[in-house]
Amino acid sequence: MNKTFHHIWSKAWVAILALAMTSCSDFLEVDPLNDITLEKFWNEKNDVDNVVNGCYSALQSQACISRLMCWGEFRSDNIQGGTNIDNNQDLSNILKENINASNGFTDWTCIYKVINDCNTVIYYAPTVAKKDPNYTQSELRATVAEMSALRDLCYFYLIRTFRNVPFTKQPYLDDTQKMDLPATPFNDVLDSLIVDLESVKGNAVRKYPQTNRYSQRGRITQNAIYAMLSEMYLWKKDYQNAVAYADKVINAMTQDYQNELDKKGGSVSEDEQMQDGYPLISDRLGSTYGMAFNSIFGDGNSRESIFELIYMNDNSQLANGAVSSNYGNSETFPGLVKPSDYLGDDFTKDNPTVFLTKYDTRYYTSLEALGATSYGIGKYTQGTGMVMVTPPTSATSKGTVSYGSHWAPNYCHANWILYRLTDVMLMKAEALVQLVNNDDTTAAGKTVNDSLLHEAYNIVNVINKRSNCSTTKTDINYASYASKSLMADLVMDERHRELLFEGKRWYDLVRRSLRDGNTSYLTSQASKKSTGSAGSASQNKLKRIDAIFWPYNKNELQVNKNLQQNPAFGNGENSSYETTK
Repeated sequence: MNKTFHHIWSKAWVAILALAMTSCSDFLEVDPLNDITLEKFWNEKNDVDNVVNGCYSALQSQACISRLMCWGEFRSDNIQGGTNIDNNQDLSNILKENINASNGFTDWTCIYKVINDCNTVIYYAPTVAKKDPNYTQSELRATVAEMSALRDLCYFYLIRTFRNVPFTKQPYLDDTQKMDLPATPFNDVLDSLIVDLESVKGNAVRKYPQTNRYSQRGRITQNAIYAMLSEMYLWKKDYQNAVAYADKVINAMTQDYQNELDKKGGSVSEDEQMQDGYPLISDRLGSTYGMAFNSIFGDGNSRESIFELIYMNDNSQLANGAVSSNYGNSETFPGLVKPSDYLGDDFTKDNPTVFLTKYDTRYYTSLEALGATSYGIGKYTQGTGMVMVTPPTSATSKGTVSYGSHWAPNYCHANWILYRLTDVMLMKAEALVQLVNNDDTTAAGKTVNDSLLHEAYNIVNVINKRSNCSTTKTDINYASYASKSLMADLVMDERHRELLFEGKRWYDLVRRSLRDGNTSYLTSQASKKSTGSAGSASQNKLKRIDAIFWPYNKNELQVNKNLQQNPAFGNGENSSYETTK
């Protein structure tokens, strides 16, 4: 981290201001950078607002989003090489599990840059509040909560990717500060993030004014913090708290739905109604399916969204270059990556292995067919038009989908979703299953266990049924999953189906490996995209817990002698590897 901060932060406030000038909304007129002094800046609320916008812009950069995508998705069973992948050696090696410290995607500079942006705001905002009477204490507390949460989100990505990372809450403002920090252990960082979020959650903005329609989901809110806490507690294996915070999100979003319903006099059309008690968007409108997909990923900023990075549909503003390059655009589709063959082939089988039936609209909307056996990633890449799914005509036939057009190469304005309602619902389902105590064989214990399994099942069932385009929908058969291990697999499978290509899959597999104490499940899933010797080699590399995390970048190791390389990627002896059960 020494290199990172010496390179960027000797005049951090100037860099932040430059980023603020490219914010996706609420642009402010600012002086040329060479005319700005520290004494002239950080004097009024507008200065704080300007830099806060810059923090979001920094995270929206192509470098950052490419890493969130790659770290959370590309090593999983979902992804294989696409168009011209051989010209991108770093990505090509990642897909082959041939990762080393020279790989460009091990460079975490852009993420630490966002962290320092946030730390800088938190450091200077109280000074501004003392100077500007229009910047109230409640607004100051909301700013600190927002920036703390954005910083914590970045650290959460880092520890899930690298495990142990340098950790600080102090801004780096000059070269006199100590920068070559040792790595803080995963669990210590996770605990610190949870304590931090618990301390600021009550100060976060609950609802932004309706006149600022993009802030409610394009900025950190109290619901976003609750979603983060639910997931962090899931990683901490504190399942009671994971459920509790998921419920806070679900209840708040249900209340928001009810408030909107009341404004309409309690009368809504069929497609606006609650889905089995949850405020989910209906996937059907008359005989047409794919409405939920279009609202969530096509239009964006949907009522199911909790936090997404918004790229305004304006070619003069920042575009989502990461989606355009990696997933594809109107000129190059598929992009550098595409769906694994086994995903594309799923509906060619009599019994699909990923989706439960051929009537699952998520297959048709997430994967875009280019031919009988060729597929690209449809999710996020569509710019305009309505996705309309035609149900299969028989149990053995496939459905069809009618897309709009892909975004132009330099003008992809697809929002990148970080948290949405079904994600949180499935976090809750996962936690509920883990609360099942198989050792309690008393009558009362069995009753509690059965209740937990049924509640987890109901969540999975409503999400799965929402995307079923059959004219005669049927529930998932509970009896087929009425045990802790089988229900855990069902929840995991539903997260796979629901969150395809959203940067979640690899982290789900890593979390399960840490819980199981071995990588057996992860390797069995990841190997599906590779066959023969390549698949065996990947499985062998991933047998150790260390290997499911990433190596530190070689440049970072050269300047920060307090970092010790992950033994799975260094010269450590096998005895230094973390053992598995």
